[in-house]
Amino acid sequence: MGRKLGSFMLALLVCSVVVRGVTPGRETSPFERLKTLVGEWEGTNSAGPVKATYTLVAGGSALMERLQSANEPEMITMYSADGDHILITHYCSTGNQPQMKTETMSGGAEKYTFTLVRVTGMKTQDEGHMVGLVLSFPDKDHLTQEWKYQNNKGKTSEDLFHLKRKPEKAATIVPSGN
Repeated sequence: MGRKLGSFMLALLVCSVVVRGVTPGRETSPFERLKTLVGEWEGTNSAGPVKATYTLVAGGSALMERLQSANEPEMITMYSADGDHILITHYCSTGNQPQMKTETMSGGAEKYTFTLVRVTGMKTQDEGHMVGLVLSFPDKDHLTQEWKYQNNKGKTSEDLFHLKRKPEKAATIVPSGN
């Protein structure tokens, strides 16, 4: 009787996992991993100091990155999931919008490689624009971005951003006058 009960319980557990769509030991999805970036970051690139802010928008279905290098206009990059890919649209300070995506991804990857799909907003066919991005996550408080830019002569250059999560400010407790 005990053996039958054990087999029944195991079968019930397996069925509940299948019905819920949960795989034991399953890693976080690639987009869920990106959501952990929410907050403020600071660091450097070839131009000097950099600051970035990540915010969940659209009911948590998109991640907005606000990125500003020293003496440069702010740029916005929107990240979203599309099945087993991550899509981005980069709203560049030059006025164009490169759209990139990853290859098929699964689990909580430590590196995301984006390649160009198309560019909108270009004034001419040979206008400079971003053509690639690699995000690397050495740990939860560090992020590396490697942006690839193609200039109007077709030459590609890279700019490496090293970012560190800013510590959260402790809440200030004001004593009451009572």
